[in-house]
Amino acid sequence: MNQPVDHKVDGLIRFRLDFGYDGTDYWGYAQQKKFKTVQGELLAALTTIFGESKNDFEMRVAGRTDAGVHASAQVAHIDLSRQQLKRLGRSNGFVGKLNDLLPDDIHVHSITEPPAGFDARYSATWRRYRYRIADGAALKDPQKGRFTLWVKHELDDLAMKAAALELCGLHDYASFCRPKPNSTTIRQIRSIEISRNKLEGNVIEVELLADAFCYNMVRSIVGALIAAGEGKAGPADIAAALARRTRVGSYKVQLPRGLTLIGVGYPSDDQLAAQAEIAKNRRSLDEN
Repeated sequence: MNQPVDHKVDGLIRFRLDFGYDGTDYWGYAQQKKFKTVQGELLAALTTIFGESKNDFEMRVAGRTDAGVHASAQVAHIDLSRQQLKRLGRSNGFVGKLNDLLPDDIHVHSITEPPAGFDARYSATWRRYRYRIADGAALKDPQKGRFTLWVKHELDDLAMKAAALELCGLHDYASFCRPKPNSTTIRQIRSIEISRNKLEGNVIEVELLADAFCYNMVRSIVGALIAAGEGKAGPADIAAALARRTRVGSYKVQLPRGLTLIGVGYPSDDQLAAQAEIAKNRRSLDEN
């Protein structure tokens, strides 16, 4: 049986960061040398407080969002030494100091000490994303334009729901991803819910819940659902595309601005370490 990892070894203390951001002006979450990123801003703020870190405070995130994608409930962890923590002092607290140094489009909601074995990425059992579409039957609100895809014509949301059923389950989503070297495109989508939000001007909201998502996977799936809503593809077409396991002839990857990470789930405290070990193993379609 896997034993929980004690992240306080060698004097290090692990912290969980819950935060959100407007991703419009960022080249994605992950740090890049020549581009402005969410992680880059977080690390710059942490460095101001704690000094330089050779390993970027061992920061790891639940989901590395693409350029222009947003998050309302992102999760990351960092490891700090007791010596580093002495630099915090008592005034304003950790959360307050960090937010004072961050730009207004990134905000840390809370910083806590998680249970032993917690890993922001590998301990997670699910991620939930929402994609907003203002079609011809919806109000196109300029104040929500940074977070919503606008399309001119009305979409058939019932047809979109029928197509979505073909995409749920444990599958190889190579037709809906841009694969990365040495990574798998096998994922398990637990649900895809499509509804019109009457309180938000009749905007179509597509919510996807899965164990994890591949690069561009959500936006490619939304592209397929939009094709279904336009009457250009039916459930059989979507199923055939999934079975081909190739991006050739697949559906358009939609713009990032409509996409937001809205939730990350974790197991009970005593299962955090075990889940992390499971997540590190390469996926197979033979899973039970």
